[in-house]
Amino acid sequence: MMWRNGRIVSLGRAWGESQECQVELDDGSEYRALAYRRLVGTPRVGDRALLSASAVHRGLGTGGYLMVVALPDRLPADPPPAPGHIVKARYTPLQYMTLGVDEQESPYHDLLAQADSIAGMPVVVADLHSTLPAVVAAVHAHRPHARIAYIMDDGGALPAWFSQVAAALTVSGDILGTISSGQAFGGELESVNIHTALLAARLVWRADLAIVTQGPGNLGTGTRWGFSGTRVGDIINAVHTLEGRAIGLLRMSSGDARDRHFGLSHHTTTALTRVALSPVLCPVPQFDATDELSTLVDSGTRTKISRQFSELFACPRLERRDIATTGLTEVLEASPVNLRTMGRGLREDPLAFLAAGVAGYAAAQLLPELTDRQ
Repeated sequence: MMWRNGRIVSLGRAWGESQECQVELDDGSEYRALAYRRLVGTPRVGDRALLSASAVHRGLGTGGYLMVVALPDRLPADPPPAPGHIVKARYTPLQYMTLGVDEQESPYHDLLAQADSIAGMPVVVADLHSTLPAVVAAVHAHRPHARIAYIMDDGGALPAWFSQVAAALTVSGDILGTISSGQAFGGELESVNIHTALLAARLVWRADLAIVTQGPGNLGTGTRWGFSGTRVGDIINAVHTLEGRAIGLLRMSSGDARDRHFGLSHHTTTALTRVALSPVLCPVPQFDATDELSTLVDSGTRTKISRQFSELFACPRLERRDIATTGLTEVLEASPVNLRTMGRGLREDPLAFLAAGVAGYAAAQLLPELTDRQ
């Protein structure tokens, strides 16, 4: 662990419980830093800050931020007494105590105590957090009044506060909010695991559908099994156990320089064919010549993914559904949140967003049948 002392020299953007800062270290160098107000208090210019610097030093993710661990000269006041005894980020210096949606002190405990079904609710399961706004935009293009719950699993960032995307979609009303699952924390609802998160989405928020991704900052080691997206398969199994309808968003790219992620990502193949043990609907983009983004996917890329699909759908549990990309360019351009994945925008990686868009289209197609049963 690499520690640094610094001082807050200016404040930047703020969203939710997050506050950007500019900090000057003891050696005179300056860096961007991020403070979670719920954990460390609200930073002010001039505050001394204790900072974690390991990830930035190694050039890793975290958005290029040093993380504010404490403002030691001005500790926040103790919070008022509140119900809840669920501890997340357990046994770390910044372990977080919160009220779980299903624990004994929760007003929803009786509702969830014996619950074991989400009654056919469609659940879009994706590897990358960056797919969230594209799926939401595509769902609302066909079902503008759909009630969408976002569930943030703990494969990436643990604080839900880190996600500017989730915060913006909540403020705009495009999603009901975030349910943080497992060791992830900071959502409008807190859940012990993916099962209670799915049940809370359906029964507490009365969501029409849910979208599940890990938080920002997925982990991968370039090996078959060493990546945080294996959780996609586990989540699909949970959806099936709770009588939901799992929709597997295929991670694809026409802009990734890494061959293992170009076309259909090997992460998707492993998660869907080796980890998932239950049926899953897999929407596939059917390129429409009238859609601008579709025309940007060249013939070589199309040939490669066609071959990859032949291998993928040899797995009998996977149901292929070809979904026309008609109108997706306009739908995605109208997203209330800027669309980027791995630093690439719509036209730099059109296939990635088309794959997310058709997953949203597929989820919307399931909703009329579901709504009629409610």
